[in-house]
Amino acid sequence: MSQHQGDEMDYAADDYEMAEVDEDMYFHGRVVGYSESDDDDEYDHLDNKITDTSAADARKGKDIQGIPWERLNISRDKYRQTRLEQYKNYENIPHSGKGSEKECKPTKKGEAYYEFWRNTRSVKSTILHFQLRNLVWSTSKHDVYLMSHFSITHWSSLSCKKTEVLNVSGHVAPSEKHPGSLLEGFTQTQVSTLAVRDRLLIAGGFQGELICKYLDRPGVCFCSRTTYDDNAITNAVEIYDTPSGATHFMASNNDCGIRDFDMERFQLTKHFSFPWPVNVPGYHAIVGNDPHLTGGHSSLSPDGKLLVIVGDNPEGILVDSQTGKTVTPLRGHLDFSFASAWHPDGNIFATGNQDKTCRVWDARNLSKSVAVLKGNLGAIRSIRFTSDGRFMAMAEPADFVHVYDAKNGYEMEQEIDFFGEISGVSFSPDTESLFIGVWDRTYGSLLQYNRRRNHLYLDSLL
Repeated sequence: MSQHQGDEMDYAADDYEMAEVDEDMYFHGRVVGYSESDDDDEYDHLDNKITDTSAADARKGKDIQGIPWERLNISRDKYRQTRLEQYKNYENIPHSGKGSEKECKPTKKGEAYYEFWRNTRSVKSTILHFQLRNLVWSTSKHDVYLMSHFSITHWSSLSCKKTEVLNVSGHVAPSEKHPGSLLEGFTQTQVSTLAVRDRLLIAGGFQGELICKYLDRPGVCFCSRTTYDDNAITNAVEIYDTPSGATHFMASNNDCGIRDFDMERFQLTKHFSFPWPVNVPGYHAIVGNDPHLTGGHSSLSPDGKLLVIVGDNPEGILVDSQTGKTVTPLRGHLDFSFASAWHPDGNIFATGNQDKTCRVWDARNLSKSVAVLKGNLGAIRSIRFTSDGRFMAMAEPADFVHVYDAKNGYEMEQEIDFFGEISGVSFSPDTESLFIGVWDRTYGSLLQYNRRRNHLYLDSLL
């Protein structure tokens, strides 16, 4: 993963902005990228106040993001086509996106597994690192947590209220004393990744910070700095329960390290490092061979035995979670990977790559991928399975989230189409809701889709 924040944000501002295809288009002057101001635009370029959009509004013809296409000099279809033609995908290995096309599985589009429910403009979802998009987490069909500048925010879709859970712009220090906790805390933490499960929230920062908070307790319970290495960015955090029922979390950092913490005792229990060539018969993969690039994401299997590690090498690895030893390589991707996820059955997992593909694997036979699924614009930056295993969502850097029917071989998909960078995607634990964070200075918001149950009459009563 790219290490230097300045370079990253230059790239995000230059190449991740919405293309300006016409001087009078509403996107002219609207840069999708880092804003020096916390004051996002509440009005579009026509000075119309941007309002929320409900399912009822959308059925009446309103754009789900509130974009007034009828008053612009370009249609939505024309802008979409221009966007597809002009969007520049970030690649570490040139032409990887083109090279991956021949293996991609054709899919049937047009399915509607999840229906649009609401676009909430008052919730501003933001991103600090253009390659890390795990900043939206749902804990129920009504509750979602996300990053909004320096604020970790809770949004209730039931009460339509947002609440600040933790502000990291100033000084944050633990209010509880535990061995190994950094009692002096941190100041102005730049959050690169987030994880929330049940009542536990963990934020990872650019300098290796880990901030842990129980949502039903006041203050912060635990702070730790995983490393003082120059390559300290926290790339991913995963919260899980061990077979004994203890709560742990695993943090993947840019120093080539993966660390496991026991949240019952607030202690580091494992530390695996991958700064050397990983050698297995017939395979030679470098994990973290460049001092500025290293493993990007890790995911633990449901039974806790296997760990998928992907990062700044086309070939990922499957390792034993107890020993850290390589079980087998994962060959097929053509660029660096930043996303991975396990199906709840414990056999299937998926990896997302900058070659614009998501590869689905079966741990029982890793000779080739089960499926290779193609994005439209760019890298696959986030992957999520529903808890029942029926659906898998994969998010591109911008504009598209794809929901696949995992139960039927990933042959059918729903393509959710909008405009803006994606800060994260999350299914609710009961599979009823899908939340999508949209990062844009004018149309930034939180999208909510609800699982289609053929109860269409219900939303008319709400």
